[in-house]
Amino acid sequence: MGLALGGKTFKLKFGHHGCNQPVSDLATGKVEITSQNHNFSVDPDSLGGRAKITHINLNDRTVEGISIQSMRCFSVQYHPEASPGPHDSRYLFTRFYRYLAGEEDL
Repeated sequence: MGLALGGKTFKLKFGHHGCNQPVSDLATGKVEITSQNHNFSVDPDSLGGRAKITHINLNDRTVEGISIQSMRCFSVQYHPEASPGPHDSRYLFTRFYRYLAGEEDL
């Protein structure tokens, strides 16, 4: 989504791999233990305010989630279905369902 918005990415010095990556949900302050497998991150400055940063990696402070309220979409750069927490990211699926049903906004 970051690239589709015209944002830029950069290669991480150490990629995010494995099932114990701590991510903070900026809306709630909760920390999720996530499963990840990627080597790049979105440069938040390159988004120019076109997206809201929703999640950050607590190891290196890189972007792990964004949302675009005007387009009613959001994304995370980890695997919520992997459930290493084991249920830390389950709320994302509930949020997505409520979104589709018109019950929740970003």
